Amino acid sequence: MRLWSLDPIYLDTQGLTALWREGLLAKAVLEGRTRGYQHHPQLQRFRTQPDPLAAINAYLWAVWREAIRRGYRFDGTKLESERPCAKIRVTEGQLRYEWEHLQTKLQRRSPRQWEQNAAQGGPRPHPLMEVVPGSVEPWERRASSA
Repeated sequence: MRLWSLDPIYLDTQGLTALWREGLLAKAVLEGRTRGYQHHPQLQRFRTQPDPLAAINAYLWAVWREAIRRGYRFDGTKLESERPCAKIRVTEGQLRYEWEHLQTKLQRRSPRQWEQNAAQGGPRPHPLMEVVPGSVEPWERRASSA
């Protein structure tokens, strides 16, 4: 499960579709509708929010809007009504780590998206995220060489 801290505009079709599916799975976990993935580290930042369900729904609404902008047919009825929620903090180091991770994937999988992203010069966070100083988040699972 990868719930990107990056703005969904940077994802290719495969990545955006995967994010939607994985976000819906995260929503089901937070709602207590599934027993799998309950301890997944990517869920930690949602669980620490005052209203975890409002946060995951706000996160998914931004993914849905990007999909609709691209002409995809993601089913928005799977989400609750959007309601105000606090921004989720993400460290500069985490954002940079995810940017490099995504760009490595895209260089092989979607060279056109990789080039578009590279031309932008740097990552912008997901609309729900607020960037703060810091290194890679402790919950991030990194390869031993990273």
